[in-house]
Amino acid sequence: MILSGEEILERIKKDKLIEEFIDLEVQLQPSSFDLTLREVYSLKNFGKIDFSNQERKLPELEKIEFKQGWIKLKQGCYIITFNEIVNMPSDLMAFVRSRSSLIRMGATIVSSLWDPGYRGRSNSLLVVFNKNGIKIKKNARVAQFVFFKLSKPTKHLYSGIYKNENISKFA
Repeated sequence: MILSGEEILERIKKDKLIEEFIDLEVQLQPSSFDLTLREVYSLKNFGKIDFSNQERKLPELEKIEFKQGWIKLKQGCYIITFNEIVNMPSDLMAFVRSRSSLIRMGATIVSSLWDPGYRGRSNSLLVVFNKNGIKIKKNARVAQFVFFKLSKPTKHLYSGIYKNENISKFA
């Protein structure tokens, strides 16, 4: 079952499902919540992944600075960070989908799912397919966060290395 906008709002108020949003009235949608752009990074080198994660190596990132609130991105892939902090309870999981305006510009957001127990200010992959690039403004609404209710709460909550990513340990 996908949560409606009203159910998302209820969970925001009751459980702090989403924190540090810019404008609740604008970002809350009929069946999703718009996530906004905080930071953009280019990938400086390669990464590695294995089965156990013992040999995992994430690529180094280089922050791209906004100029007068805007960034022009060439064709390629970038790591983005959202403004919002998400607190996933034991009975929900979520996916992120690109906003349609971003797709119409020739770009998309690729992301994994958000597991129950995850907390953080998430990163996703922004892929610019448009050979002319795109311009994107800081705090732009770029993604739709869609929440799914599990058939029952899980006891196995996410506890990986990305828990509490991009937030202070004391937040």
